Amino acid sequence: MADTTAIEWCDSTFNPWIGCTKVSPACDDCYAARSTPARTLGIQWGPHAERRRTSPSTWKQPLAWERQHEAFFAQHGRRRRVFCASLADVFDNQVPAQWRMDLFSLIAETPHLDWLILTKRIGNVMPMCSGDSLMFEMLGRNVWLGATVCNQAEADRDVPKLLAAPARVRFLSIEPMLGPIDLLATGDTLCRCEGCLNMAKQHPDHPGLQRIDWVICGGESGPQGRPMHPDWARGLRDQCAAAGVPFLFKQWGEWVPRGPEQWGYPIVEDVPRFRMTEHGENGQDLAAEGNNHVWMNRAGKKAAGRMLDGRTHDGFPRTMETA
Repeated sequence: MADTTAIEWCDSTFNPWIGCTKVSPACDDCYAARSTPARTLGIQWGPHAERRRTSPSTWKQPLAWERQHEAFFAQHGRRRRVFCASLADVFDNQVPAQWRMDLFSLIAETPHLDWLILTKRIGNVMPMCSGDSLMFEMLGRNVWLGATVCNQAEADRDVPKLLAAPARVRFLSIEPMLGPIDLLATGDTLCRCEGCLNMAKQHPDHPGLQRIDWVICGGESGPQGRPMHPDWARGLRDQCAAAGVPFLFKQWGEWVPRGPEQWGYPIVEDVPRFRMTEHGENGQDLAAEGNNHVWMNRAGKKAAGRMLDGRTHDGFPRTMETA
């Protein structure tokens, strides 16, 4: 739990419990599993490991944020964005159902907070929530529901499940991005019609059409961080721009293109370098597939920064902010 956070797309973090199981290629170097709280408390990751519920004092913090709503709104012109379960997954199968019910009761008690729930188990949302009227209602009231996808296969599988779930805002976190993703290939994910650009959830010209409200993109940080080809991020940026979908480029992570420096791409000496193709393969290998070779250098997260082709992208969904 943190009153403030360095995560670019939220204001605060709240962890109702800690622990999870790796279920995706995106989990291979899971930052939560090696985080300070997990190491300090000796929490293991895995399907048979214990999930550790956080303290009662931690659970009281969102209630304090709720009481601070008017001051926060006056300062920022919007509600506080709370990233829920940065060190866990709300829809983890190994989490006791009562814990999840307790969380959604807390969400109901804090109607002036925007709860950002990001999951790698988007297929569990409807089965776990539809049987509980409170959870189902809160999804549509003050929950921003997000799905993490890292490649085209995951997008094809999980985007339709995200679109089928009720939520105030639906978003994708494509971090770490491990390959190119065509969101337009998944169907009506990004719609260019005026009705949808105006945030209409049920446009009369195509009843039932729903769309993604926000896309977050980023490379991988950490000791085993994998490089992200710049064309993958550019492709997402351009799809979002064409469809009117807010796009947030969170970070390059460990690896960044080796120049040009005027675009915000540092040239760092005496660090590992990697000649990467658009397929993610090593372009120095004669058998490598792909084109658009680019040299990446391991500059580290701080030096790599979060500029994409010379500018930052800090798009957020347009929501009706009410005090």
